Amino acid sequence: MRLKLTIEYDGTGFRGWAGQPALRTVEGTLREGLERVFASWNGLVVAGRTDTGVHALGQVASVDVEGGPPPERTAEALNAELPDDVAVGVAEQVASDFDARRSAQARSYRYRIYRRRSPSPFEARRSWWYPRPLDEERLAESAELLLGEHDFRAFTPTETKHRVFVRTVESAVWHRRGDSLELEITADSFLRHMVRTLVGTMLEHSPDELAALLEGRDRAEAGSTAPPWGLYLVGVRY
Repeated sequence: MRLKLTIEYDGTGFRGWAGQPALRTVEGTLREGLERVFASWNGLVVAGRTDTGVHALGQVASVDVEGGPPPERTAEALNAELPDDVAVGVAEQVASDFDARRSAQARSYRYRIYRRRSPSPFEARRSWWYPRPLDEERLAESAELLLGEHDFRAFTPTETKHRVFVRTVESAVWHRRGDSLELEITADSFLRHMVRTLVGTMLEHSPDELAALLEGRDRAEAGSTAPPWGLYLVGVRY
């Protein structure tokens, strides 16, 4: 049967999602859990490959399995085999043509900036500590400019496997939540480093400069790439 797994993980101790020899990754760790729980499995697909240090609250994977527990007990069985920094929240049987990546209609990310004047050990590796002044009205104006279809090639590394750089953003809003300022953004899909580079650019450039970058400018014209530990994959819509 084919399963849809909704997964949470703290990205601090992982070298990203994608399996790599001799490196600890989320995919490699999940594969080890699948090996222990099921007699056989294949076709593991993920909705979005997260980078080193990036977290997930609602990552989604699909996989074909045989000879293990029923779907209603799969999450519990996998979590018994997984380390504390990754967990399967929900496991459910889906149609055989469901594909975690290709079936996705939209993905949502959150980027957290910690604004307190002093750092917090509880926020380290969970947000970007940025105590310097910020113009929140300007950030809100910049976020509105992201809505709709744009060419985002300025917000992904120049050396890339991407061939199409146009993406459609359906929502982008900055929220003040206590000592944190958080960007919530949803789009049909994202380029590598896109959210982090958008955050860095919004902090360093004016809305007018950002608008020009959305016309397909070179990466060198955009701002810095924000650190990975402030980024969370919040969810995937199907």
